Amino acid sequence: MRIISTNTAVPKTFIWNNAEVTTGIFKKPSHSPIYLSKNDVVNDEVSDRLHHGGYYKACYMYSSEQYPFWKDVYPDLEWTWGMFGENLTVADFDEHKVFVGDIYKVGSALVQISQHREPCFKLGYKFGDQKIIKQFIKHGRGGTYMSVLKEGEVTVGDEFSLVERSKVSMTVAALFNLFYSKEKDQDLLQIAANSKVLPLKKRNWFRSKLL
Repeated sequence: MRIISTNTAVPKTFIWNNAEVTTGIFKKPSHSPIYLSKNDVVNDEVSDRLHHGGYYKACYMYSSEQYPFWKDVYPDLEWTWGMFGENLTVADFDEHKVFVGDIYKVGSALVQISQHREPCFKLGYKFGDQKIIKQFIKHGRGGTYMSVLKEGEVTVGDEFSLVERSKVSMTVAALFNLFYSKEKDQDLLQIAANSKVLPLKKRNWFRSKLL
């Protein structure tokens, strides 16, 4: 896997349901290295600290290989890297081959694959179509958040070097689809419920779905 764009945002405010909402989803290529800290990307807007940022969501990455699919669905948008609110646009990122809990060295940072993304109305607002939320879920490629085990700088061209393969036998794609599937695989639920790579709230949610 290789970084092809580092992306950050400045705060953007819009009106939603008669209320003012501020978001950092409107990310653009930074054209410079970015610094991954334990709780966020330095100099990147994180407006909603309840749902974004923090140890388990310090950085979000998305695969460049998914862009052609979405460009076909939304051909009239002005496309740039960072379109999905990702800090890192990454080439050769196969969500069926990367496992929750995998540890990678990238740049001078050490990161761990953590939890899935849950698309919300802000993605719909950015795309001008709330239908993208269901489309995004159906497509089954949600990217992934990462925890930062060792803070450091990353830049375009940096390669992800696998340091330790996860003991959690669940891929990024499997976790995303498990969360949204109506009929949940009980074995995968058990794995997710007991994985300390996920925040306690998410583990308890998966545990509540066990039969």
